[in-house]
Amino acid sequence: MISPLAYVDPNAKLGNEVTVHPFAYIDADTVIGDGCEIMPYASVIRGTTLGKNVKIYQGAIVGADPQDFRWKGNPSFCTVGDNTVIREHVIINRGIYSQGGTVVGSDSFIMGDAHIGHDTHIATKCVIGNSVTIAGDVDIDTGTILSSSAVVHEKSRIGKFVLIKGGTRISGNVPPYVIMAHNPVVFYGINSIVMGKHACFTEQQIDDVAKAYRQIYQSQTSVFNAIKRIEADIEDTPVRADIIDFIREVNLKIAGDHFNVE
Repeated sequence: MISPLAYVDPNAKLGNEVTVHPFAYIDADTVIGDGCEIMPYASVIRGTTLGKNVKIYQGAIVGADPQDFRWKGNPSFCTVGDNTVIREHVIINRGIYSQGGTVVGSDSFIMGDAHIGHDTHIATKCVIGNSVTIAGDVDIDTGTILSSSAVVHEKSRIGKFVLIKGGTRISGNVPPYVIMAHNPVVFYGINSIVMGKHACFTEQQIDDVAKAYRQIYQSQTSVFNAIKRIEADIEDTPVRADIIDFIREVNLKIAGDHFNVE
Protein backbone atom coordinates (compact mmCIF):
# COMPACT_ATOMS: atom_id res chain seq x y z
CA MET A 1 0.00 0.00 0.00
CA ILE A 2 3.10 2.26 0.09
CA SER A 3 4.67 2.93 -3.30
CA PRO A 4 8.45 2.44 -3.52
CA LEU A 5 8.48 5.73 -5.43
CA ALA A 6 7.14 7.64 -2.41
CA TYR A 7 9.33 9.03 0.36
CA VAL A 8 8.26 7.94 3.85
CA ASP A 9 10.64 8.90 6.64
CA PRO A 10 11.53 6.01 8.98
CA ASN A 11 10.37 8.11 11.95
CA ALA A 12 6.86 8.57 10.54
CA LYS A 13 4.13 6.52 12.23
CA LEU A 14 1.67 4.98 9.81
CA GLY A 15 -1.54 3.21 10.82
CA ASN A 16 -3.21 0.26 9.18
CA GLU A 17 -4.31 0.21 5.54
CA VAL A 18 -2.61 3.49 4.67
CA THR A 19 -2.10 4.15 0.96
CA VAL A 20 0.82 6.32 -0.14
CA HIS A 21 1.00 6.91 -3.89
CA PRO A 22 4.14 7.49 -6.00
CA PHE A 23 6.03 10.74 -5.37
CA ALA A 24 4.17 11.54 -2.16
CA TYR A 25 6.31 12.86 0.73
CA ILE A 26 5.81 11.97 4.40
CA ASP A 27 8.20 13.69 6.79
CA ALA A 28 9.63 12.58 10.13
CA ASP A 29 7.58 13.07 13.31
CA THR A 30 4.25 12.64 11.56
CA VAL A 31 1.32 10.39 12.45
CA ILE A 32 -0.85 9.01 9.65
CA GLY A 33 -4.06 7.40 10.89
CA ASP A 34 -5.68 4.17 9.73
CA GLY A 35 -7.11 4.20 6.24
CA CYS A 36 -5.52 7.46 5.10
CA GLU A 37 -4.65 8.00 1.45
CA ILE A 38 -1.86 10.32 0.31
CA MET A 39 -2.03 11.04 -3.41
CA PRO A 40 0.96 11.71 -5.75
CA TYR A 41 2.99 14.86 -5.02
CA ALA A 42 1.15 15.53 -1.75
CA SER A 43 3.30 16.30 1.31
CA VAL A 44 2.74 15.73 5.03
CA ILE A 45 5.32 17.75 6.99
CA ARG A 46 6.78 17.16 10.45
CA GLY A 47 4.54 17.91 13.43
CA THR A 48 1.41 16.81 11.57
CA THR A 49 -1.11 14.26 12.82
CA LEU A 50 -3.81 12.88 10.54
CA GLY A 51 -6.85 11.09 11.95
CA LYS A 52 -8.47 8.09 10.32
CA ASN A 53 -9.54 8.00 6.67
CA VAL A 54 -8.09 11.37 5.71
CA LYS A 55 -7.53 11.78 1.97
CA ILE A 56 -4.98 14.28 0.68
CA TYR A 57 -4.98 15.05 -3.03
CA GLN A 58 -2.21 15.94 -5.47
CA GLY A 59 0.06 18.83 -4.63
CA ALA A 60 -1.39 19.58 -1.19
CA ILE A 61 0.99 20.43 1.68
CA VAL A 62 -0.31 19.64 5.17
CA GLY A 63 1.73 20.99 8.07
CA ALA A 64 3.80 23.46 6.05
CA ASP A 65 6.12 25.78 7.98
CA PRO A 66 4.15 28.75 9.34
CA GLN A 67 4.36 32.01 7.40
CA ASP A 68 4.87 34.21 10.42
CA PHE A 69 8.05 35.97 11.56
CA ARG A 70 7.29 35.05 15.17
CA TRP A 71 8.04 31.40 14.41
CA LYS A 72 11.71 30.74 15.19
CA GLY A 73 12.03 27.17 13.98
CA ASN A 74 10.73 25.55 17.18
CA PRO A 75 8.64 22.35 16.96
CA SER A 76 5.02 23.13 16.15
CA PHE A 77 1.93 21.20 15.18
CA CYS A 78 -0.95 20.61 12.83
CA THR A 79 -3.85 18.18 13.41
CA VAL A 80 -6.45 16.97 10.92
CA GLY A 81 -9.52 15.07 12.14
CA ASP A 82 -11.06 11.84 10.88
CA ASN A 83 -12.68 11.57 7.44
CA THR A 84 -11.53 14.99 6.26
CA VAL A 85 -10.80 15.52 2.56
CA ILE A 86 -8.05 17.90 1.46
CA ARG A 87 -8.11 18.64 -2.26
CA GLU A 88 -5.46 19.66 -4.76
CA HIS A 89 -2.81 22.28 -3.86
CA VAL A 90 -4.24 23.12 -0.45
CA ILE A 91 -1.68 24.52 2.00
CA ILE A 92 -2.22 24.15 5.75
CA ASN A 93 0.41 25.76 7.99
CA ARG A 94 1.46 24.47 11.39
CA GLY A 95 1.17 26.65 14.49
CA ILE A 96 3.96 28.97 15.54
CA TYR A 97 4.31 27.77 19.14
CA SER A 98 5.32 24.46 20.71
CA GLN A 99 1.86 23.94 22.15
CA GLY A 100 -1.56 24.01 20.53
CA GLY A 101 -1.27 24.48 16.80
CA THR A 102 -3.45 24.43 13.70
CA VAL A 103 -6.52 22.18 13.81
CA VAL A 104 -8.89 21.07 11.04
CA GLY A 105 -11.84 19.16 12.46
CA SER A 106 -13.31 15.82 11.44
CA ASP A 107 -15.63 15.36 8.45
CA SER A 108 -14.53 18.61 6.84
CA PHE A 109 -13.95 19.25 3.14
CA ILE A 110 -11.14 21.56 2.04
CA MET A 111 -11.36 22.39 -1.67
CA GLY A 112 -8.58 23.09 -4.13
CA ASP A 113 -6.03 25.90 -3.67
CA ALA A 114 -7.34 26.87 -0.23
CA HIS A 115 -4.85 28.19 2.34
CA ILE A 116 -5.26 27.77 6.11
CA GLY A 117 -2.87 29.83 8.21
CA HIS A 118 -1.04 29.07 11.44
CA ASP A 119 -2.94 28.34 14.66
CA THR A 120 -6.33 28.48 12.95
CA HIS A 121 -8.99 26.19 14.41
CA ILE A 122 -11.65 24.81 12.08
CA ALA A 123 -14.34 22.72 13.75
CA THR A 124 -16.12 19.64 12.44
CA LYS A 125 -18.18 19.37 9.23
CA CYS A 126 -16.93 22.59 7.69
CA VAL A 127 -16.56 23.25 3.96
CA ILE A 128 -13.74 25.50 2.77
CA GLY A 129 -14.26 26.43 -0.90
CA ASN A 130 -11.84 26.74 -3.78
CA SER A 131 -9.13 29.38 -3.32
CA VAL A 132 -10.36 30.44 0.12
CA THR A 133 -7.65 32.22 2.12
CA ILE A 134 -7.73 31.95 5.91
CA ALA A 135 -5.12 33.87 7.89
CA GLY A 136 -3.56 32.87 11.20
CA ASP A 137 -5.36 32.63 14.56
CA VAL A 138 -8.82 32.31 13.02
CA ASP A 139 -11.59 30.33 14.76
CA ILE A 140 -14.32 28.74 12.60
CA ASP A 141 -17.13 26.81 14.31
CA THR A 142 -19.07 23.68 13.31
CA GLY A 143 -20.88 23.35 10.01
CA THR A 144 -19.68 26.60 8.49
CA ILE A 145 -19.25 27.03 4.72
CA LEU A 146 -16.80 29.47 3.14
CA SER A 147 -17.59 29.80 -0.56
CA SER A 148 -14.93 30.15 -3.24
CA SER A 149 -12.34 32.94 -2.91
CA ALA A 150 -13.57 34.16 0.47
CA VAL A 151 -10.87 35.83 2.58
CA VAL A 152 -10.77 35.63 6.38
CA HIS A 153 -8.35 37.97 8.10
CA GLU A 154 -6.22 37.27 11.16
CA LYS A 155 -7.94 36.71 14.51
CA SER A 156 -11.43 36.67 13.02
CA ARG A 157 -14.02 34.41 14.58
CA ILE A 158 -16.88 32.74 12.71
CA GLY A 159 -19.77 31.06 14.51
CA LYS A 160 -21.48 27.76 13.79
CA PHE A 161 -23.54 27.08 10.64
CA VAL A 162 -22.47 30.30 8.93
CA LEU A 163 -22.37 30.73 5.14
CA ILE A 164 -19.86 33.19 3.73
CA LYS A 165 -20.63 34.04 0.11
CA GLY A 166 -17.93 33.80 -2.54
CA GLY A 167 -15.33 36.56 -2.61
CA THR A 168 -16.44 38.10 0.69
CA ARG A 169 -13.72 39.49 2.96
CA ILE A 170 -14.15 38.90 6.69
CA SER A 171 -12.11 40.99 9.10
CA GLY A 172 -14.11 40.58 12.28
CA ASN A 173 -16.52 38.31 14.10
CA VAL A 174 -19.43 36.61 12.35
CA PRO A 175 -22.15 35.37 14.73
CA PRO A 176 -23.73 31.92 14.28
CA TYR A 177 -26.41 30.92 11.76
CA VAL A 178 -26.04 33.86 9.36
CA ILE A 179 -25.20 34.42 5.71
CA MET A 180 -22.68 37.17 4.99
CA ALA A 181 -21.92 38.63 1.56
CA HIS A 182 -20.37 41.51 -0.42
CA ASN A 183 -17.51 43.92 0.31
CA PRO A 184 -17.77 45.64 2.69
CA VAL A 185 -19.50 42.70 4.32
CA VAL A 186 -23.24 42.88 5.02
CA PHE A 187 -25.79 40.62 6.67
CA TYR A 188 -27.53 38.66 3.88
CA GLY A 189 -30.01 36.60 5.90
CA ILE A 190 -29.97 33.47 8.01
CA ASN A 191 -28.62 30.12 6.87
CA SER A 192 -32.04 28.46 7.04
CA ILE A 193 -31.54 25.88 4.28
CA VAL A 194 -28.46 24.34 5.89
CA MET A 195 -30.00 24.61 9.34
CA GLY A 196 -33.22 22.89 8.27
CA LYS A 197 -32.17 20.32 5.68
CA HIS A 198 -28.71 19.36 6.86
CA ALA A 199 -28.47 20.24 10.55
CA CYS A 200 -31.99 19.22 11.58
CA PHE A 201 -32.99 22.42 13.34
CA THR A 202 -36.72 22.76 13.94
CA GLU A 203 -38.90 25.41 12.30
CA GLN A 204 -39.29 27.08 15.69
CA GLN A 205 -35.53 27.26 16.19
CA ILE A 206 -35.04 28.74 12.72
CA ASP A 207 -37.82 31.26 13.38
CA ASP A 208 -36.16 32.29 16.66
CA VAL A 209 -32.87 32.84 14.83
CA ALA A 210 -34.60 34.98 12.21
CA LYS A 211 -36.31 37.09 14.89
CA ALA A 212 -33.02 37.59 16.72
CA TYR A 213 -31.18 38.81 13.65
CA ARG A 214 -33.98 41.16 12.64
CA GLN A 215 -33.30 42.92 15.92
CA ILE A 216 -29.52 42.89 15.45
CA TYR A 217 -29.20 43.86 11.80
CA GLN A 218 -32.52 45.36 10.68
CA SER A 219 -33.96 47.35 13.57
CA GLN A 220 -31.72 50.42 13.22
CA THR A 221 -30.52 50.13 16.81
CA SER A 222 -27.28 49.31 18.56
CA VAL A 223 -26.14 45.75 19.18
CA PHE A 224 -26.44 46.39 22.90
CA ASN A 225 -30.10 47.40 22.60
CA ALA A 226 -30.80 44.58 20.15
CA ILE A 227 -29.64 42.01 22.69
CA LYS A 228 -31.93 43.51 25.32
CA ARG A 229 -34.86 43.20 22.92
CA ILE A 230 -33.96 39.59 22.07
CA GLU A 231 -33.85 38.67 25.75
CA ALA A 232 -37.25 40.28 26.27
CA ASP A 233 -39.02 38.92 23.17
CA ILE A 234 -37.54 35.48 22.43
CA GLU A 235 -37.72 32.45 24.69
CA ASP A 236 -34.44 31.40 26.31
CA THR A 237 -33.38 28.47 24.12
CA PRO A 238 -30.00 27.02 23.07
CA VAL A 239 -30.06 28.85 19.72
CA ARG A 240 -30.81 32.16 21.40
CA ALA A 241 -27.97 31.48 23.83
CA ASP A 242 -25.61 30.66 20.96
CA ILE A 243 -26.26 34.07 19.42
CA ILE A 244 -26.16 36.17 22.57
CA ASP A 245 -23.19 34.38 24.10
CA PHE A 246 -21.14 34.76 20.91
CA ILE A 247 -21.85 38.47 20.60
CA ARG A 248 -21.02 39.15 24.24
CA GLU A 249 -17.83 37.10 24.02
CA VAL A 250 -16.59 39.36 21.20
CA ASN A 251 -17.57 42.52 23.10
CA LEU A 252 -20.51 43.31 20.76
CA LYS A 253 -18.15 43.74 17.80
CA ILE A 254 -19.66 41.79 14.92
CA ALA A 255 -19.22 41.89 11.15
CA GLY A 256 -21.90 43.63 9.13
CA ASP A 257 -22.94 45.91 12.00
CA HIS A 258 -23.02 49.55 10.87
CA PHE A 259 -24.51 50.95 14.06
CA ASN A 260 -23.00 51.94 17.37
CA VAL A 261 -22.29 49.13 19.81
CA GLU A 262 -23.38 51.09 22.87
